[in-house]
Amino acid sequence: MSWIAIGALALIGVGIPIAMMVVSALLRPSVPEQGKSATYESGEIPTGTARSFKFNIQYYMVALLFVVFDIETVLVFPWAVIYNDAVSTVGLTRALGPMLLFIGILVIGLVWAWRNGAVEWIKSPRATRRKTQKQDA
Repeated sequence: MSWIAIGALALIGVGIPIAMMVVSALLRPSVPEQGKSATYESGEIPTGTARSFKFNIQYYMVALLFVVFDIETVLVFPWAVIYNDAVSTVGLTRALGPMLLFIGILVIGLVWAWRNGAVEWIKSPRATRRKTQKQDA
């Protein structure tokens, strides 16, 4: 008997948006223009096709690092909330050790990413000159 209520709710949840789209498609004016079918590029005039444009891999590296450290925050926050109770229950070493290991692994990953240039947005000519000057000295 409870499945009838769930089914009715599902039908209403799907039916109302579909009915709204159908009604709006029937009532709205149709004014076809070339500008409406053009690709929108944040106010810029699009040039070429999407396949011919090379994207900078740095965007993806920054996004990946953000996801890793965002997940770290999600895992560290609940641990920090229960830290006092955990120390009184299992002791300092068992409460703090796994989190220090976790943060240590993340720091090693950040250092590796930093040394491989994953967090360098652009390589400026001045920074390149300074680096070669330090290596020559």
